[in-house]
Amino acid sequence: MTGAGHRVGGGQPAGAGKDLANQAEGYLLWQARIAEAEQRAREFTGRMDWLTTSQRDEVERHHVEDSLRRARQDLERIAARCRSLRGEYEQRYRSLRLRCAGWTLAAWVGLVLLAAVSLFR
Repeated sequence: MTGAGHRVGGGQPAGAGKDLANQAEGYLLWQARIAEAEQRAREFTGRMDWLTTSQRDEVERHHVEDSLRRARQDLERIAARCRSLRGEYEQRYRSLRLRCAGWTLAAWVGLVLLAAVSLFR
C-alpha cells in the first residue's frame, strides 16, 4: 500500500476507474439536461410569434439559465440528502456491528464458563 491508497496496475488509485465512470456519467447526464432545457426554451418561445430573433434568443437564454440553476439546486439538495442518509446508515451499521460483537463475545464467555464449570465438577 502507498500513503495515498492502494495502487493498481498503471499507478492509478484503486477505484479510479469507477470515479472516472461516475464523472463521465455525470457529464453525460448534465449534457442531456442542458439539451432538454434548450429544447424546452425553444418550445416556450415558439409560441411567441411576436418576438424578434434577438428577443427570442434572450428569452431562450434566460429560460435555459433558470432551468439549469434549478436543476443544479435540486441535485445539490439530493446530494446533501444522500450524504446525510449515508452518515445515518453508517452510524446504524457501526451500532449493529458492535451489538453483534458484544452478543457474540457474551455467548463465547458463557460457553467457556459453562465448559469450565462442567470440567471442575
